[in-house]
Amino acid sequence: MSSHEKAYFATGCFWGAERRFWNLTGVIETSVGYMGGARPNPSYEQVCTGVSGHAESVEVTFDPAQISYRRLLEEFWVMHDPTSLNRQGGDIGSQYRSAIFTTSESQQLQAEVTRDVYQAALDREGLARIVTEINSANGIAYYLAEDYHQKYLKKNPNGYDCHSSTGVAFPIVVN
Repeated sequence: MSSHEKAYFATGCFWGAERRFWNLTGVIETSVGYMGGARPNPSYEQVCTGVSGHAESVEVTFDPAQISYRRLLEEFWVMHDPTSLNRQGGDIGSQYRSAIFTTSESQQLQAEVTRDVYQAALDREGLARIVTEINSANGIAYYLAEDYHQKYLKKNPNGYDCHSSTGVAFPIVVN
């Protein structure tokens, strides 16, 4: 049994983000939920009104022998607009903020390094600064969202996939 790791990302609406992650080889399981707020066990309605302070988040369980955390980060940076504060496209509010919740020192460092690499690419295009929060997941609860949100775009293939992006690819780094 290989050891699986977990990663947590907030990119705005969680439906489209979950699909982007579950389509990657090496991702074992995904779920959607709420992180980073003050209220325990928040409902979708509480998250949507902003009263709970949570962000719509995706939990990604992955096999690091098949896919690296860095590869997940590269997908994260381009699947939404990390320069957009508390909104993605028409979705507005702190629940749609861009955030990474790291589970280790290694994840924290990689998140910061890839942010800086992507910021340099955005700078070259004259785009804005990244506003993504990068915080340790230590002590931050992940609350599973209601069943109807789980794998939403599998159940509703033509459903709302609300992602905007900067249109800037993540730079390929040759070692």
